[in-house]
Amino acid sequence: MNSSELERKPHVHVKTDNNANQTHYYIFLVIAIAVGLTGVFVRFIDYNSFWLNTVADIFLIVAVIFAVRTVLRIIK
Repeated sequence: MNSSELERKPHVHVKTDNNANQTHYYIFLVIAIAVGLTGVFVRFIDYNSFWLNTVADIFLIVAVIFAVRTVLRIIK
């Protein structure tokens, strides 16, 4: 193929589907991290309180689920 044949081909703009740069993913990750940190801080309020430890565990579990779910959506 010579250069004149290459020049005759129309230039087609290819639209890339780049989901990783969407802002809502990162906002959701920041919220998940904040919920996880809240769970960590609640855990250290009182070591002997069953209910505070349970609330902290729930915060941590919810944060991990949301963070992993968001990362898997970004990878997809």
